[in-house]
Amino acid sequence: MVDAKQIPALAAMTRDQLLDMMSELSGVRSVELKLNVPADQRMSLQALGIDPLEAKIRQVTFFDTPDLTLYKHGLVVRARRTQNADDDTVVKVRPAKPSELPPKVLASKNLKIEMDVTRSSYVVSASLKGSRSAGAVLKATAGDRPLADLFTKEQRSFYAKHSPDVGWDHLVPLGPIFILLLKFVPAGFSRRITVEQWHYPGEVPLVELSTKTTPGNVLEVAAEGAAYLRGLGLEPTGEQAPKTRKALEFFAPRRKKSGR
Repeated sequence: MVDAKQIPALAAMTRDQLLDMMSELSGVRSVELKLNVPADQRMSLQALGIDPLEAKIRQVTFFDTPDLTLYKHGLVVRARRTQNADDDTVVKVRPAKPSELPPKVLASKNLKIEMDVTRSSYVVSASLKGSRSAGAVLKATAGDRPLADLFTKEQRSFYAKHSPDVGWDHLVPLGPIFILLLKFVPAGFSRRITVEQWHYPGEVPLVELSTKTTPGNVLEVAAEGAAYLRGLGLEPTGEQAPKTRKALEFFAPRRKKSGR
């Protein structure tokens, strides 16, 4: 049996956090283990054998009020453009209680229930995804089509159930953020790793490594991943802020200041 407190990737959690995390695993379908790479450790990423020319380019825009009313109530609304692919959208509730979701939502093929785990915290989310043709997000952010029309009927219903009485016309675009995305299986590790580099204007990019697993294998995969990354000189040190929170807190003050 793996001891979670002996895994550096989880060691910053309290005993109560770990117990709560383990108790919630039964309600999720997948787990994503995440690590923000500190700037002073990024040279170690070369040992992964990354070829940046193989990365996909993405552009992500979040939608919220300038005061982040949705985020403060556990709701995230996002649209994404991907190089040579259709656009996609997400309405996400976080934290989520899967047992409290309506049967119709639980049965949806567009629903993803996932637990994100960092060294100091975990959160369960329920996301409803939608697909739109390439160019749809640009039209919505430019004001050439109503924002609500960018999202599916299913997503709009999910939004209405969880929104703190904020209409679609009160939401403003926050972003876009340019992202480089690379997925691969590195030599010496048995699982696929995702590398994301989020670019914020005037700041050092945020670099995140992540890998996915099933609820029953969380501790084993966390231990294996921590040992592998430690061998590369990577340690889960410093702030492990979620990408979404950082993006919203970066763009919202600028939106308020501009008044647009």
